[in-house]
Amino acid sequence: MPLTLFILTFLAAGLVKGVTGMGLPTIAMGLLGTAMPPAAAAAMLVMPSFVTNVWQLLAGPAKGRLLRRLWPMMLCIVLGTVGGAALLVRVDPSLSRTALGIMLIAYAGYALISPDFSVPGRMESWLSPVVGLVTGMITGATGVFVMPAVPYLQSLGLDKDELVQALGLSFTISTVALALGLMAHGAFRLDQWGLSGLAIIPALLGMWAGQKVRARISPRRFKQCFLAFLILLGIELAWRPFS
Repeated sequence: MPLTLFILTFLAAGLVKGVTGMGLPTIAMGLLGTAMPPAAAAAMLVMPSFVTNVWQLLAGPAKGRLLRRLWPMMLCIVLGTVGGAALLVRVDPSLSRTALGIMLIAYAGYALISPDFSVPGRMESWLSPVVGLVTGMITGATGVFVMPAVPYLQSLGLDKDELVQALGLSFTISTVALALGLMAHGAFRLDQWGLSGLAIIPALLGMWAGQKVRARISPRRFKQCFLAFLILLGIELAWRPFS
């Protein structure tokens, strides 16, 4: 993969995360997936995703309370991701790209519609592990962390700062679990650690720039453009094996 494309991918992914608070793994997987097998792309995003999500997780006082509340979901994310990573590694890359494309379309379509719903407190004790397991299996199979974890966390009635931290917690756990799953299935080599570490620099620069951009433009308009781009990227990835 050309170094210029590699750097621009993580600059763009960091920019989106700086503006919206999410999207780095989604953008990175989508763009890298056009140039390499999804398993290799997933290995590239581990370090920048971990660093930026830990930064997001630690930027607030609610991390202990959220961990006590959400630990069943986080545990099931780990179990599902480590198991699901076998699909990312062993399945034909063209099928993995199709699955990744479908997931990008599904997430972007959901986010554009933004249905407003809430989960009753009495359901949380059993629904959290289910959502965590499904999220983990999808993460392991596609490298995308967002579904159905993001809609579920948005439905829990958290305030704005708590939601940002909860997303950071979920994405951090997903990143660590994805790294473990890739290593367990022999798909995260020593040379990839170096490249993944190198990606931290453009990702952080992009995130810093995104935070500056967020102060100057409408986050809502930016999000709409970002989601429209994800749909187009998802269509391209999903259609590629049939073209």
